[in-house]
Amino acid sequence: MNEEFDIVDSSPAFDIKAFLLKALSYWKLFVICVGVGLFIVYQQNIRKQQSYKLSTKISLEEDKNPLFSSNTSLTFNYGGISGKVQTIINMLQSRSLHEQIVDNLQFYVTYLKASRFRKDDIYKDAPFRFKIDTTTYQVLNTPAKITFKENNKFDLEFDFKTNTITAQKFSNQATKTLDVSLGISKTTHTIGEFINLPYFKGQIVLAEEREVKTNDTYFIKLLAFDAVVATYRGKLQIGNPRNSSIINLSMVDHNTKKIEDYLNETVRVLTKEQLTRKNQFVTNTINFIDSQLSRVKDSLMGNSNALNDYRSKMGIYNLDQESELITQKLSDLELQRDDINRKKSYYNSLKSYLENSTSFTELPAPSVAGIDDGNILSNISKINALSVQKAKYEATVKPGASIFDELNMQIEGLKQVLLENIKSSTAGLDRELGVVNAKISKERSQFNRLPKDQQNLLDIQRQYLLNEKTYNLFLSKRGEADIIKAATVSDIIWIDSAKNTGAQPIDLKLSSRYVFAIAGGLIPPLLLALLVTFFDTRIHNPQNLENLTNIPLLGVIGKNSLDNNLVVHRKPKSAVAEAFRAIRSSLQYMYKQHDVTSTKTVMVTSSVSGEGKTFCSINIATVFALGGKRTVLVGLDLRKPKIFGDFEIENDIGAVNYLIGQKTLEEVTQKTKVKNLDVITSGPIPPNPSELLINERMDGMITQLKAKYDYIVLDTPPVGLVADAIELIQYADASLYVIRQDYTKKEMLNLINDKHKKGEIKNLSLVYNGFNQKRGYGYGYGYGYGYGYGYGNYTNGYHDDEKRKSSFFNKVIKFLNPFK
Repeated sequence: MNEEFDIVDSSPAFDIKAFLLKALSYWKLFVICVGVGLFIVYQQNIRKQQSYKLSTKISLEEDKNPLFSSNTSLTFNYGGISGKVQTIINMLQSRSLHEQIVDNLQFYVTYLKASRFRKDDIYKDAPFRFKIDTTTYQVLNTPAKITFKENNKFDLEFDFKTNTITAQKFSNQATKTLDVSLGISKTTHTIGEFINLPYFKGQIVLAEEREVKTNDTYFIKLLAFDAVVATYRGKLQIGNPRNSSIINLSMVDHNTKKIEDYLNETVRVLTKEQLTRKNQFVTNTINFIDSQLSRVKDSLMGNSNALNDYRSKMGIYNLDQESELITQKLSDLELQRDDINRKKSYYNSLKSYLENSTSFTELPAPSVAGIDDGNILSNISKINALSVQKAKYEATVKPGASIFDELNMQIEGLKQVLLENIKSSTAGLDRELGVVNAKISKERSQFNRLPKDQQNLLDIQRQYLLNEKTYNLFLSKRGEADIIKAATVSDIIWIDSAKNTGAQPIDLKLSSRYVFAIAGGLIPPLLLALLVTFFDTRIHNPQNLENLTNIPLLGVIGKNSLDNNLVVHRKPKSAVAEAFRAIRSSLQYMYKQHDVTSTKTVMVTSSVSGEGKTFCSINIATVFALGGKRTVLVGLDLRKPKIFGDFEIENDIGAVNYLIGQKTLEEVTQKTKVKNLDVITSGPIPPNPSELLINERMDGMITQLKAKYDYIVLDTPPVGLVADAIELIQYADASLYVIRQDYTKKEMLNLINDKHKKGEIKNLSLVYNGFNQKRGYGYGYGYGYGYGYGYGNYTNGYHDDEKRKSSFFNKVIKFLNPFK
């Protein structure tokens, strides 16, 4: 098949120019959307409370106690830096830590001052403080309005919206419901006076170096403790760059002073908490030593009193040298026995602890009991470290993880080793105790030979010396532990405290928001233009035809501005008239090429009604007639005749009457006011238009017309709706297919392309009608005459009529488009 008849794809690429022109046509919508955006941003800006961000930085170090040495008899396992960062992060995320901070700062008490659109939290800028009674129930979430008067007086006002309120006791966070009177409750108080209302107790005092002005109004609002903790716990941001020992703490809030206080208090509480945990081992040891000192002290006091009483009663104040020597030996041996028993007691406690406990971090240091076995000291240190590590993982790792099984196996292995060490050491102590007891028995045999009164005195004195040495031993250990605890410092180093050194708002600058408002206002019209352009299937300029069809374009007709179709007759020098003359010249050239020397027949059709087919038929016929050619315009649109109105003639008789045999050709032919131009109207609408157009009388009519006229112009029905025009092609020497700007749809060309490709239409050309160059693609649909077609009425007169309904969207588009 010949390539010239190939149909071009009717779905061209996206038309950027059409999109831009369509967007420009929505300038009203641009103005409205940008105006709405600017108004919304303005309203937001005047209500916006800026947020600020402050931060503080801490570092974790391994700060070992400088008093630890090889000669220190007390040793404590503090662990290393490994794992401490995650432990500190877990502490910072814990609810208990934030509860301490909120309680210390009393952030559940908020000070507010009314502004134009809201109540702002002024915190320390308030000139007064509320000393709250935390042991009583206080109203929650109902602002207390304070209006200062003269003579240090102020009005306290509550506006209760319901009969019940929620109150909280901040000392233990207990809550309950209280009954109140609905409406406003107002009382007057003096600054410094204790306010004793059922739901509000405390004192209003002036802040240091501050004063209040008469009629100044402020608000105090008490918030639920847990809600405040949750809020600030969520606000605290924790950063650990590159998993280093540095931890960054930051917070965002509207009040920079609150951020400063909260961050700094966080570090203080964290440091104290970490130091307390770090000293837990030595604290346990000190508590153990204190309990032992208390016990020995009581015995020592009793021995001292008994010794003094006995000496006074018996009158014995000095002993001989032999008695002193025996007493000294017995005292040393009994001290050794007591030391052995203390070690055995520690081993028994340690054994019971290992067998019954799951945590191994609460034992006092073994050296307190004089334990110097290297294996036991090492293994206790190891099991303590593993227990601490397990506790860390429990805070960060999901329960049941394999790491716990591994740690439990290591702890269990060390526990069994320790139990074996205890068993071995206890057996050794038993043997050592047996030797000491034998020596004590030997010395006692010599002691028993002394006089009875001296024996009693020596017994009392020996017991006193034993308790004194034990007391001095524990006292020495206690002092050593105190020194170690006092010298212990936190692993947390405070690098930078939180401070407002000119913090800038982290929110978008208010002026910059207007730029986004403008950009946001441009998006809806652009998006609408994009969608309309993307889904627009109409032909908007002659250049579109290059991508839609290979049928040649014969001429381009401008928009008619007259009140009827006789533009060539009424304005022969207009651009539209010149366009029709150009079409006449092209047709004459076409006839010459095809050796058409007799009467020339031109058929004018289109895809659907409303594209200007009749307008073109009338003016093509007129331009031939004005050229001195005998011309007849035949109205063969039998379903919807129109050409008679423009010529001010009647449609009582016409082609239909001739075709059914009622009238002769001369009787249906009517003269017009245009010289050389006759018109045959279609006449009454017949019930069978297609059958009339294919009967033999149609052939006779065309034959008679060719004998009488130089040019015959056939105004036919739309080829896209009915088959009538196809039947008339056989009579045409040239066929003109009318396309109307902004009206004809691209897919409508598929039918005529197909007919052209199959060769069913000869000498076919396109006429582009309604071209509006000033408006680019044009948006004016009207010609100034009423076809009565419109897109919704394409089938009017050919199929059943349907009343067209104008949608709301179409009305909006029509309003927004100034060219429609």
